[in-house]
Amino acid sequence: MRIDVISLFPEFVAQCAAFGVVGRAAERGLLSLHGWNPRDHAEGNYRRVDERPFGGGPGMVMLIDPLRASLRAARAADPALAKVVYLSPQGAPLTQARVRELAGRDRLILLCGRYEGIDERLIAAEVDEEISIGDYVLSGGELAAAVLVDAVARLQEGVLNDVESATQDSFGDDGLLDCPHYTRPVEHELGEVPAVLMSGNHAEIARWRRRQALGRTWQRRPDLLDEAALSKADRRLLDEYRASLAQAATDVAAENPLDQARTAKP
Repeated sequence: MRIDVISLFPEFVAQCAAFGVVGRAAERGLLSLHGWNPRDHAEGNYRRVDERPFGGGPGMVMLIDPLRASLRAARAADPALAKVVYLSPQGAPLTQARVRELAGRDRLILLCGRYEGIDERLIAAEVDEEISIGDYVLSGGELAAAVLVDAVARLQEGVLNDVESATQDSFGDDGLLDCPHYTRPVEHELGEVPAVLMSGNHAEIARWRRRQALGRTWQRRPDLLDEAALSKADRRLLDEYRASLAQAATDVAAENPLDQARTAKP
């Protein structure tokens, strides 16, 4: 997969992509990342890439021509058809389903804005899709581009050492959050590892993990459950999780009757 990034700071995205999973993907030849700086296509002694907005107001707006020339250069660098994505807080939210779709493409061109954004005419003429990584505003699109590159790179075949890692992550094939994970030591001052994980009973371990994933999703992201296709077995596991929470709360109250009396409503 080839990803081109158009940015005033292309080296920033390149540095972010040099480590971990993305760096490994590049080393294995599974991903190539290329940066393009609009200043290289700007005119004049100062190579301006921005100007005051029409209609007044604060900030600056990125000019059409330097960005358009960068897009043309990026497209010409490889014959494969490229989808142009503008990283913008006004874009559609980036989801794991969207990441999977983008990861299946041969090429992406990521457009990073700065200041108050870029001229709307360029967006209308050249951009295929706007994507947002969250309901907040950053100083520029570089961080968002780095996030998208990382999310897409780890789904390239051969990047992860264990192919099951991607499918079992949060927002995986079932759309649920991931279950909790534990490692050595078994006993610690912060608690013990659940006994089922050391039982060697793979069926029970799978059942426990599924119940935890369902319960954690119900507690933290109930909206995801509305979209998930839960089986009857899943619903029974979720009921078990809820019942275990209620029982735990009852046990705590029984052990601390004084605290219960203090917090009880009159």
